[in-house]
Amino acid sequence: MLGIWTTDRIRAAEEKLLAVTPEGALMHKAAFGVAVHAARMLVEHTGRVAGTRVTLLVGAGNNGGDALWAGAFLRRRGVAVTAVLLNPERAHEAGLAALRRARGRLLRAEAGGPAVEQADLVIDGIVGLSARGPLRPDAAKLVDQVSAPVLAVDLPSGVDPDTGEVDGPAVRATRTVTFGARKPVHVLNPGFCGQTQLVDIGLAGQLDEPDLVQLGVADVAAAWPVPGPEDNKYSQGVTGVAAGSATYPGAAVLATGSAVLATSGMVRYAGSAADVVRADWPEVVGTGSVTDAGRVQAWVTGPGMGTGNEGRETLRHVLEQGVPVCADADAITLIAKFPDVLDARDPGTPLVLTPHAGEFERLTGAAPGADRPAAARAAARRFDAVVLLKGHSTVVAAPDGRTLVNVANGSWLATAGSGDVLSGLIGALLAAGLDPWLAAGAAAHVHALAAYLAADGVPVPASKIQAAIPAAIRAIRTSITR
Repeated sequence: MLGIWTTDRIRAAEEKLLAVTPEGALMHKAAFGVAVHAARMLVEHTGRVAGTRVTLLVGAGNNGGDALWAGAFLRRRGVAVTAVLLNPERAHEAGLAALRRARGRLLRAEAGGPAVEQADLVIDGIVGLSARGPLRPDAAKLVDQVSAPVLAVDLPSGVDPDTGEVDGPAVRATRTVTFGARKPVHVLNPGFCGQTQLVDIGLAGQLDEPDLVQLGVADVAAAWPVPGPEDNKYSQGVTGVAAGSATYPGAAVLATGSAVLATSGMVRYAGSAADVVRADWPEVVGTGSVTDAGRVQAWVTGPGMGTGNEGRETLRHVLEQGVPVCADADAITLIAKFPDVLDARDPGTPLVLTPHAGEFERLTGAAPGADRPAAARAAARRFDAVVLLKGHSTVVAAPDGRTLVNVANGSWLATAGSGDVLSGLIGALLAAGLDPWLAAGAAAHVHALAAYLAADGVPVPASKIQAAIPAAIRAIRTSITR
């Protein structure tokens, strides 16, 4: 798992490291990493390094110092470097001296427009981890003139480092180089960070348990259930799906089908869409009511189920069975309207709630706000459940505080029915016996990968995402066996 730490903890770790490191050594290492990635971007964009033009947007403090030192390193490779100083009186002195020695050009902000417009690459060193809020007007004016690729130092300026919030003018980077460890902004707002590259400066030994984690491909591959020599359909997990209705039979087909494709176990469907489900998935055992469904090892409920009395009784019934439940869509609305329905659940029985932002607000009485991990953690504690808060960066929080973030590769999941596919995946993993937090995180990972593979660069409907589940699982398993 990849660790992610808040800025307060990063700064504390940096202070420990600085105390045992020669002065300037960490900045030189960080700046050299910036210069290396800048050179790679120049080759990608122009085909060369020497003879290109790089403009540094330099603020006060160490972030600006990193940019200035990176500029000095780039000058050694024949790059024409111009530093536009947004606060000349507070610019990093050693960095300024280094760029002067390398014969880089220094300009004040009011004269920097042409250098920004003519650059082959812009390096954003405006603000660092301590800054909050949008860009100031002089910086925003320069950023508006950028047409070249942008390399951000540590984080894009104007984006909150701990929440990823953008509340006004901000830099939208093509790539971000960060140092020592990833920060929340890198996974909570990848749209502004671009591709994030980590430069090792020796910080790992100074950091404890991370605040957030991101599952790697190996984590998901190791967790995903596949049949062994002694397995049968029952040992791999029997998933129950109570979803869909006469009005929304497609939700039943999507949730049930994704559960079928997730593992080699067994799926039972219960509801009014049984005939439609069996027509698409003949391997499913279908009945008209949850009371006739037979034994299962986990339930998925909610998609397309409706929020009337019948849906309420269905939800109550599955919660009474003493097996893990993934509650999605209409089930979340029912819990919000009738909180006492949760009384049917035995204490400690695993429950996974999968709201999008609107459902989260209905469920908790407040929108997730800027700090989505904190909101998800609070809801997880309140409901004693794993909460999967959907979004481009999906946050999964457990009642004990464990929190992971899954970053989708593109926005291909923004289509009707994709949430139904996700709930079926989660239900199948719960039936297979996975820890609910890991089940939700692994399902989110495969769900996003399936969407990316199905899309292949163009929007696709949820049924195509569902169909790509085997390819996604195959991809993650193949990646660790090569």
